[in-house]
Amino acid sequence: MALAARPTGSLSFVRLAPGLTLAVLLLPIAFGLAATFLPAFGYLPALGGTELTLAHFESLFAMPAIWRSAALSLLTGVVTAGVSLLIVMLFVAGWAGTRTFARLQHAVSPLLAIPHAAAAFGLAFLIAPSGFLVRLAAPWAGIERPPDWLIVNDPLGLTMMAGLVAKEMPFLLLVTLAALPQVKRAETMQLVSAFGYGRIAGFLFTLWPQVYRQIRFAVYAVIAYATAVVDVAVILGPNLPAILPVRLLQWMNDPDLSLRFLASAGAVLQLGVTLGALLGWLVIEQVASSICAALRGRGLRMVRERMLRIAALAATGTTAVLVFGGIALLALWSFAALWQFPAILPDAFTLSTWQRALPRILEPLAVTLGAGALSTAIALCLTIACLEQEARTGRVAGRRAMLAIYLPLIVPQIAFVFGLQVLFLASGTDQRFAALVFVHLVFVLPYVFLSLSDPWRAFDRRYDLIAAGLGRSRLALLLKVRLPMLSRAVLTAAAVGFAVSVGQYLPTVLIGEGRLTTVTTEAVALAAGGNRRVIGVYAFLQTLLPFLAFAIASLAPALLWRNRRAMRP
Repeated sequence: MALAARPTGSLSFVRLAPGLTLAVLLLPIAFGLAATFLPAFGYLPALGGTELTLAHFESLFAMPAIWRSAALSLLTGVVTAGVSLLIVMLFVAGWAGTRTFARLQHAVSPLLAIPHAAAAFGLAFLIAPSGFLVRLAAPWAGIERPPDWLIVNDPLGLTMMAGLVAKEMPFLLLVTLAALPQVKRAETMQLVSAFGYGRIAGFLFTLWPQVYRQIRFAVYAVIAYATAVVDVAVILGPNLPAILPVRLLQWMNDPDLSLRFLASAGAVLQLGVTLGALLGWLVIEQVASSICAALRGRGLRMVRERMLRIAALAATGTTAVLVFGGIALLALWSFAALWQFPAILPDAFTLSTWQRALPRILEPLAVTLGAGALSTAIALCLTIACLEQEARTGRVAGRRAMLAIYLPLIVPQIAFVFGLQVLFLASGTDQRFAALVFVHLVFVLPYVFLSLSDPWRAFDRRYDLIAAGLGRSRLALLLKVRLPMLSRAVLTAAAVGFAVSVGQYLPTVLIGEGRLTTVTTEAVALAAGGNRRVIGVYAFLQTLLPFLAFAIASLAPALLWRNRRAMRP
């Protein structure tokens, strides 16, 4: 009976998928790092570098304020991760299981679909000296002209960190919510409550260590991204000096090709900065664990926690309000006619900005859609094949495999994508779009796998046995049983992957070399111009694309299975 119940047939691609997926994740990083390290030490024959030397590092360290740029990058990573994680921890600890938590969770989740650059532009339009918040306060404060306040592009990068926190907090909240079912939250909280512990103290002392072990790699990814961020830094970050990744990009795009050696040395320094931030975070983990153990040993119960809970709720809600308010402001500016300070609303609305921008935006839009659709489709095929092979063999991806999945998110983009650009140029090929899709795939694949793996593993295996008992092959089982029943999870993972591709800035700039542009690269390029109406068009369109993908992911299963009650999402 056991043999009869097992599905028949095989797919060679499914067996090869795990190895192919690891190759897609690891080989670009390995070759990219090698092609970055060699020029950093002077070896790049195409530009006359044939001997190993440390001269380029000496030139790098002699650059004005280079250590300030590196220190600011390191601080940005640690502060962004620390503040985001603290808000998530307090919010989940204080409100999990309540109606308020469920409502705010649904309000915060869509923030994941908003690209970093669009969120940064929206925040800038809100809090700038001539922004919407100052306009709201102007009648009561007697402000007639924009105040001379350095809010955006402040030298300490505080606005940049705030923008990053607003985007990374929803991501950490999502992975925390995915980890909560793995712990017995309700039962444990009832037990600690019976011993007189408050919600936050009880959660922190009993459940948080288990939850954190599951989301640790996600926290590392946040640190790595924040230390090497470029698009948000260009929009919100300091200028004199800029943080290290922005300066590296300037050297990489400089017409003076000799600066490629300096940029490579800087990319190695950026890798060291990110590693330093991760090592610093490991120290913070140990210190926080010791403090938590000491407080637990003293019997701290934190019964009077109301103000802390309200603060966590306010921080989470404020994040959602700021980001959504910023996006609404982008849309408003894109349709605005004359809008002088301190007027709260424009004098009139017009389509003229869209009409002027559309002819120029069609080509970047086509590249955005093409690269996003192709990289997501390939990532989805590899992920499904890997999970199908896992279901057949019964071997779940281990810790090493999960590290490989997170590796493209932990290694700074600028440290290996620049090397990939060097390799691409050295190859002499002109297939820039194919190269762009491949590089996007490196970053899309981890998110698609992480989004789809839990629903796929939770699938009831009894359906497999029923299909096998009816004589269905493995392929038929996959196409006619698993995929239809998991259609919403598959489409949601595809929407996540597409949103990641749309938001890719640095890989597109380096691999496209200005010949291939996307909506994101065009929007960030407009940051220096200051034309809010045109920026509003590009940034709002950049936001609209992922939202359309998520809308399709939500509506398509409902339409497909509207006549099958048991399969309704």
